[in-house]
Amino acid sequence: MKRFEATLAWQRGDQAFTDLRYSRAHRWRFDGGLDVPASSSPLSVPVPLSDPAAVDPEEALVAAAASCHMLFFLSLAAARGYVVDRYEDRAVGLLDTGPDGRAAITRIMLDPVIAFGGERQPDRAALAELHHEAHARCYIANSLKGDVVVEGFE
Repeated sequence: MKRFEATLAWQRGDQAFTDLRYSRAHRWRFDGGLDVPASSSPLSVPVPLSDPAAVDPEEALVAAAASCHMLFFLSLAAARGYVVDRYEDRAVGLLDTGPDGRAAITRIMLDPVIAFGGERQPDRAALAELHHEAHARCYIANSLKGDVVVEGFE
């Protein structure tokens, strides 16, 4: 078993708190030393009680799913002799009501644009197979209840 950790830190400061008008801004600290400003989404808690410049948990979940898929895709492409020059993805997550009636990220849509170098270029079928296998191996996607789909390769 592998263990992954993140540290979260929030302080009330001089805010009253029980009136619910406190800042949701906080910090995420990761084992490599990265310190990231985090907050609730302004879509959930209005500014100034949230920080629109910070990463919110919903964005982080979408980014984690997209990043996991990409990392497996790159590994599989390299193992099959394809040279990836660039991989960009504009991933989108949908917050909706789940089947149990609770709010949930019900779908994450990946829309990668990939540039391959070299003479060996995957055709559409090979590209779909790379995405399918990357998705199957992505333990972030495997951990979620909602769907994680790669647009155009479902």
